[in-house]
Amino acid sequence: MVEKSTNVVWHGGTVSRRDRERLLAQRGATVWLTGLSGSGKSTIAVGVEALLIGAGRLCYRVDGDNLRHGLNRNLGFSAEDRRENVRRTGEVCRILADSGVIVLASLVSPFREDRDQVRALHDEWSLPFFEVFVDVPLEVAEGRDPKGLYKKARAGEIRDFTGIHQPYERPERPELLLASHASAPEQLAQAVVDLLKSREVLA
Repeated sequence: MVEKSTNVVWHGGTVSRRDRERLLAQRGATVWLTGLSGSGKSTIAVGVEALLIGAGRLCYRVDGDNLRHGLNRNLGFSAEDRRENVRRTGEVCRILADSGVIVLASLVSPFREDRDQVRALHDEWSLPFFEVFVDVPLEVAEGRDPKGLYKKARAGEIRDFTGIHQPYERPERPELLLASHASAPEQLAQAVVDLLKSREVLA
């Protein structure tokens, strides 16, 4: 349970989100890529980042593993810690999106309720939020095993591993579903960019 702050008051300013977005000629938004470890979330995010920056758009990748080197380094992989990891990441994404940045968040985020709460955070500030489900069969993700995590999980060296010890709850209505075992990473990255265009995040 996260303790609530007391005796704090929101301090507004005179510069609006629209002011920031006019400078960037884009809308701030969060693209939340979720899926099993090894599904291709980070690879797709890297590809989208390259496409957007190449087109002169400001974006930033918020990678789950990267945040665990800093902001979330005190969190483990229990269900409770995973929830807090997602909550903190969602708050970071919301702040960046409010600044006019297109945020590319890639993390397993296995629990549907936690992802819905991140969406609610964005809804609270009227910010675009797009859940992208990077779908891949467990056997394919385990066969890739780019970090060797499945092997360690099967050997008992890692506990609480999603897909082996903990469930992954598939999104029910994602804005985009990407079958990463059926298409090239470049095609999947372009599909995300096309989504942003269709939702008028990119002018």
